[in-house]
Amino acid sequence: MSIWAALAGGFAGTLILTTGLRAANALNLTRIDLPFLLGTAFTSDRTRAKALGYGAHFINGQIFALLYYAVFAAIGYSSWWLGCVFGLVHGLFAATALVNILLPLVHPRMGTSQTSAPDVALLEPPGFLMLNYGPSTPAVTLAAHLAYGSLVGGFVAWPA
Repeated sequence: MSIWAALAGGFAGTLILTTGLRAANALNLTRIDLPFLLGTAFTSDRTRAKALGYGAHFINGQIFALLYYAVFAAIGYSSWWLGCVFGLVHGLFAATALVNILLPLVHPRMGTSQTSAPDVALLEPPGFLMLNYGPSTPAVTLAAHLAYGSLVGGFVAWPA
């Protein structure tokens, strides 16, 4: 069990998660674009928002990998399937509390249910389970987070 393995798993997991969500978007399974969603918190320039968002998403992926590692270290056990369970919790948290409740509170360019018509927001609020971005969004997001957790857990559990 190594912190470096967790960081490597976090990088690989974030790469798979981001690529999977981007592919689902290109296949019209969802309208969610997490890097764009994150990036527009920092700038209204759409091109810069994507670049900043990808950077922020990879940093967040490393932070979550360190959180996973801390729990693995605390319980003294890691595996791909336990990482998958963590990914399930992570995905449910992201789709409910994080993106639906917390992000609209601090995101300057995201509309809310109280946004009036003259106040044009750059982004539509995600809604519960991010369903405002399409009916497949919860399943796609959860699958991507399960893959992320499995990779982080698998990397951490890999024999040294």
